[in-house]
Amino acid sequence: MGIIELLLLAAGLSMDAFAVSVCKGLSVEKTEVKHMAIAGIWFGGFQALMPIIGYFLGSTFMKYISAFDHWVAFILLFLIGLNMIKESFAAEEEAVSSSFAFKTMLVMAVATSIDALAVGITFAFLKVNIFLSAALIGITTFAFSAAGIKIGGIFGCKFKSKAELAGGIILILLGTKILLEHTVFA
Repeated sequence: MGIIELLLLAAGLSMDAFAVSVCKGLSVEKTEVKHMAIAGIWFGGFQALMPIIGYFLGSTFMKYISAFDHWVAFILLFLIGLNMIKESFAAEEEAVSSSFAFKTMLVMAVATSIDALAVGITFAFLKVNIFLSAALIGITTFAFSAAGIKIGGIFGCKFKSKAELAGGIILILLGTKILLEHTVFA
């Protein structure tokens, strides 16, 4: 996986955290740099940690599924992307707490990074540098989350569904690219 694909993947994975950050920024009376930093550290940190965990889980099972690993990567990315697209069209909006307390941020960081765990499993099959990849995902998510807090404070939640839709499309396209590279263009 090249740097362009990795950057696109990082942006796609960041969209859940961005969407939550936008709404969180809306819920805060006055957005401050500390709010941006807290959201960035929590979301970016978990988005970096989860692919590493997924990578080591995937490495454990790689010898059993290496013949069809490209299908596993495609299916995981496709399902994650499809779920993000589905969420982007959901009519009901979830209430986002204005709290930046440990318990609140932990739950949101885990919830928004589950997709990154699944992507980490696909990284084991693609033989990427997991630490460089995880760092890039974490930094990208930090930036998107911090920006999301600020944008939410200014514009509100109207970008939430567009961010989730874009993230879902990116992940599906990357999964399709992986599948085509290992089947049609192999």
